[in-house]
Amino acid sequence: MPDRTPTQQLAFDTLMRQPVRGIAIWQINPMEWRMIDRIAGVPEGTYAKDPIPTYRRMLEEAGCCMLDQWIPTNPLSMGIHGYENRAHKTPTTGLKTIVLDGTLIDSPEAVVQHLEGVVFPDLERQIASFDPVAWGASVLAEEKKIQGEVGPLILKAPYGWPFGRFPGFRYSAYGYENYFMAYALYPEVMARDFQLQAELHRRQNEVSARVIQDNRLPPYVRLDHDMADGRGTLVSLESLDEIWFPRFAEAIEPLVSAGITCVWHCDGNLSQMIPRLLEAGVSGFQGFQYEYHMDYEAICRMKSRDGQPLLIIGGVSVTTTLPKGTPADVKREMEWLVCHAPPVGFLLGCSSSITPGVPWDNLKTLIEGFHYYRTHGRT
Repeated sequence: MPDRTPTQQLAFDTLMRQPVRGIAIWQINPMEWRMIDRIAGVPEGTYAKDPIPTYRRMLEEAGCCMLDQWIPTNPLSMGIHGYENRAHKTPTTGLKTIVLDGTLIDSPEAVVQHLEGVVFPDLERQIASFDPVAWGASVLAEEKKIQGEVGPLILKAPYGWPFGRFPGFRYSAYGYENYFMAYALYPEVMARDFQLQAELHRRQNEVSARVIQDNRLPPYVRLDHDMADGRGTLVSLESLDEIWFPRFAEAIEPLVSAGITCVWHCDGNLSQMIPRLLEAGVSGFQGFQYEYHMDYEAICRMKSRDGQPLLIIGGVSVTTTLPKGTPADVKREMEWLVCHAPPVGFLLGCSSSITPGVPWDNLKTLIEGFHYYRTHGRT
């Protein structure tokens, strides 16, 4: 990979837990089109006509130093003002009839039928035919392509898909209701699913770890999968301990052994998962829904399983502070995030995507804060 620019180097040194003078700024993802244009400093309507260059300029103007997930067209999945009455729906956004490979998913038994008849044989074929050379070449080619689109001011760091893969829930395919009923009624089937996923993903992660090391990519991967809501984990913690955590640890072990920082995206109340994720080898966190009792200050004081400071991506809340607060609230929350951050390995951003309807004055204050902290650091 090419030599790094100063802003990229600030992000890279932060990921390496080195002392830095400024604070590296993580990506933001405003979903309201006119706000992308406004941050980018271009006429309204430019993003809709030319999304990728406009999105990149928006990130640069916001002071972004690093991103992992490159999603420049993601806001186009909404209308101009947000989700509108659109015909296209998915199993998790209101699709009434789910049919997969000719199987109508209308019961937990249908989920099991499809898993055993289609998904498991496909996973077994992928395991048997896995080509590490082809996988490594495709992963590296895609990363180079994205870094080219991102440009020289922003460091592109590896993202979980494809760099850090691990077993996941399949609610996006089957819908919440039937999938989680199947999870409760047929734990042996779910255990088999997680086992097969782990076997495949461990092979993929072994290659991805070598790609990261051999090509001077940032030794970082963000792991992103929603497993909790505001009440806690989507399934019982006991079941996760029995059938998921061992397979998760197995899948990410090649990354952990290679010294690659695995950062977990926190969505919902993950308090009970935090110690288990650390034990499995996770060494950083991003997201934090503070309103669901995620104790940011306590997490920032924790250590990885080898005793090192955690990498923390602290984010201004996109569910409370940005949409419902005032500019003073935004400024206060940024000060709080910085004040309680670990001594090294801290990036500043937002907790997740910024939904439509956030007042411009709040976004303006956020971006002014990004530029201030990137220049002045913690002083």
